Amino acid sequence: MATKIYESIEMELQDGTIITVKPLNLKNLRQVMTKWREVETKTTEDEFLDLLLDCTSIAMKQFAPEISEKEKLEEALDLQSMYKILEVAADIKLNDPNLLTAAQELAGMN
Repeated sequence: MATKIYESIEMELQDGTIITVKPLNLKNLRQVMTKWREVETKTTEDEFLDLLLDCTSIAMKQFAPEISEKEKLEEALDLQSMYKILEVAADIKLNDPNLLTAAQELAGMN
């Protein structure tokens, strides 16, 4: 019997789509982490939100390719849903107030 060593959750998105989120495969994780490195260059909240959407879009290619386009994600997600997807999929924890503050400071938003 195999042992599952990762967290897997089911989420209902705002458009009613139900997805299963689990850690990304290495190919997609590399793409997310490469994109995430751009956080240091973001200077406005809109730029930071676009970065979050880009990272979430990469992750959604694995979970729900039919809604992975940025425009469709904007209809299907709220901010907390993006945070949870990135936390489970790429271990990027944005709901931690200390980490969120640090990320915003890096982006020059505080």
